[in-house]
Amino acid sequence: MRVLFGANALDDRVREILVGTLYAHPFNLVVAALTGIFTTQVAAWVAQNPVITRLAAITSLIAFARILMAATLPKLLRKDSRSLEVLYGLGAFSYSVFIGLTGAMTVYLHISSSVQLLMVCNAICYAVAIAARNAGRPAIAIVQLILTLGPISYVFYLQDDPALLALSLSIVALFPAMTSIALNVFRTLRNSIASAETSARLAERMQILARSCVVTGLLNRAGLNHHLVESLAALRPGKKLAMFWMDLDKFKEVNDSLGHQLGDKLLAEVANRLKAVAPQSATVARFGGDEFIVACEVNDRKAVENLAQRMMDEITRPMRIDGNRLEIASSMGIALLPDDGEDIDTLMQGADLALYHSKVNGRKQISFFDPAMTRDLFRRREIESELRLALQRDELSIFFQPIIDLKTGRIRAFEALVRWFHPEKGELRPDEFIPVAEESGAIITLGNWITVQAARAAAAWPADVTIAVNLSPVQIKAPGAALGILNAIRDARLDPRRLELEITETVLLDDSQNTERFIAELSAAGVRFALDDFGTGYSSLGYLNKYPFSKIKVDRSFVSGAHVGKKSDAIIRAVSGMAATLDMEIVAEGLETVDQVEAVRKAGCTLGQGYYFSRAVPDYLATMLLAKEREPERENWRVAS
Repeated sequence: MRVLFGANALDDRVREILVGTLYAHPFNLVVAALTGIFTTQVAAWVAQNPVITRLAAITSLIAFARILMAATLPKLLRKDSRSLEVLYGLGAFSYSVFIGLTGAMTVYLHISSSVQLLMVCNAICYAVAIAARNAGRPAIAIVQLILTLGPISYVFYLQDDPALLALSLSIVALFPAMTSIALNVFRTLRNSIASAETSARLAERMQILARSCVVTGLLNRAGLNHHLVESLAALRPGKKLAMFWMDLDKFKEVNDSLGHQLGDKLLAEVANRLKAVAPQSATVARFGGDEFIVACEVNDRKAVENLAQRMMDEITRPMRIDGNRLEIASSMGIALLPDDGEDIDTLMQGADLALYHSKVNGRKQISFFDPAMTRDLFRRREIESELRLALQRDELSIFFQPIIDLKTGRIRAFEALVRWFHPEKGELRPDEFIPVAEESGAIITLGNWITVQAARAAAAWPADVTIAVNLSPVQIKAPGAALGILNAIRDARLDPRRLELEITETVLLDDSQNTERFIAELSAAGVRFALDDFGTGYSSLGYLNKYPFSKIKVDRSFVSGAHVGKKSDAIIRAVSGMAATLDMEIVAEGLETVDQVEAVRKAGCTLGQGYYFSRAVPDYLATMLLAKEREPERENWRVAS
C-alpha cells in the first residue's frame, strides 16, 4: 500500500518526478485513444446495437478529451503535480471503464463473435500495455487494469461455457501478474530516481564543499572566482564592482603563540563580522591564510570609502575568544571595475597591489589602487632581483659611522651601515632597498653578510672600540639566526662583547618566544644589545626591564626634528636619568650642530652620533679616524720611552 499511494517522504519526492512520465510521451496516449475510438466505432457499426453505439460514443468522447488534456494540462499545471495526477487518473479511469464495459457488453448481448473478439482483444491489449506505461504511478495502472478487465472477466464467468470460464480465470490471473510487473517497474524507476537524487545532492554538497572554506564557512578561492563571474554578469549599467582585499596584520604571531585552534576561531569571527557589515548581495570569501575578499556592487567611490571604513572598524574591534582578549588590525586594498580594470583578473591584480601598498606603508591602512602602484611594484621586483645579484657581484659595501663619547670626544664605537653602488644606477639609498629585502626575505642573507663584514673590520680596531649592527625583525625570526651571528664573530676572531646588536621596538612588540631565545642565547655568549629608535614606538619601560639592553638610542626626531624644544629636552633628560639608574648609556642620533651636541650632553646623553662628527665612511677611513685620534697617545709613549 505504501508503494501504491506514496506514504513516505521518498515516494512523495519521486511521485512529483514520475507524474511527469504520465504525460512524457503523449504519442502513446494518442495512439491508444485513437485505437479505442476506431475499434468502438467499428464495433458499433457492425453490431448495429443501441447500447454498443452509446458506449462507443461515450468512449470516443472520453478519448478525445484525454488527447486534449495531454496536450494542454502539463503547460497549465506545470508545477502542480498533484492536480496533474488527479486529472490524469480521472481520464484514465473513465476511459478504462468504458473500454471494459464495451467489451463486456459485446459478450453479454451476444453480438457477433468478430465484434466480441475485436473488443475483448482491444481491452486486454490496452490493460496489459497500460500496466507498463503507467507504472510510474502504479495505483493508476492497477486500477485501470481492474476497471478494464474486471467487467469482461465477470461476463465470461457468467457464460455457461467451460472455455469462456477458463478465459475468465486466465484474465483474473493477469491481475497479479500485471500488478507485479507494474510494481517492479515502479520500484526500478523509484530506485533509479532516488539514486540520481542522492547523487545530485552529493554532487551539490561536494560542489559546495569544493567552493567553501571549512574554517570560516565563506567562499574559498574557487568559490570566489565562480561568484565574481556571476557578479560581473549581473552588474547593472552605471554601477561599479568594488573589490576589498584585506590582510590581518600579525595574525601569524597570534596563531603561533596561542595555537591554531584559537587562530581558526579568530578567522571565523572575522568572517562573521565581515558578513554582518557587508551588503547582503556581496561576495565574501577567504582567499587563503589570513586574507579576505569582499566584492559588491556600489554606486560611487564615496560609498566604497564608507563601506571600507566600516569593515576596518569591525575587524579591529576587540574580540574575546576562549577567555583571551584579542585586538587585531588589518590592511586593505581596494580596486574598482571598470575604473581600474575591465575584467576580474585585472580587478584582482589592482586590489592586490593596493593591499601591498598598504602593507609596505606601515599596515593598518586603506589604499585605493593607483596606476603608479604598478610602476612601484615593477621597481621593487627589479630591486629584489638585482639585490640578490649584487651580493654575488660585490656591489655592496659596509660604511661605518662613528659614535662619539660626548665627555671625552673619543670614538667609542662605529655603526655598520650598508651601501649599494649600482654599476648603472649609481648609489641606491638604504631606505629604497632594505624594505624590499625585508619583504622578499633577502634581508636574511644580506643581514648575515653585513654582520660578517662588520665583524671582520672591527677585529682590526683597538679592543675598546665596539661595532654596532642593525638587525631586521625578519632576520631575528629566521631559523638559526643566533648561530649565524656567533659563527660570524668566531670566524672574525672578534670578542663577542665588542659586538652590539641594535633592535627596534617593533621587534619586541611581537613578544615571541623566538625573540626571547635569540636575545638570551647571544647575551649568554657576551653579545650586547641596544634599543634603537627609542621614542618612536610604544617606548615601553617593560622592554628595558625584560631584556638585557646596555644602550638606548634616542631617535633623531628628539634632536633635530620639527618639534624639538622644551618637551623633547625634558623627555631626553627623563630617559637619561632612567638610563643612569639602570647603568645604561644613552646615544643621541642625528647630531648636526654644536648647539645640538651641547644640548643633548647637558640633558644627560653620554654618546652622540651624526654628521657633526662624521658621515659614514669606508672601513679604511674608519681605521684612519681611529689612528689619527690615537696619535697623541703614541707620541706620548715615544717621548716617555
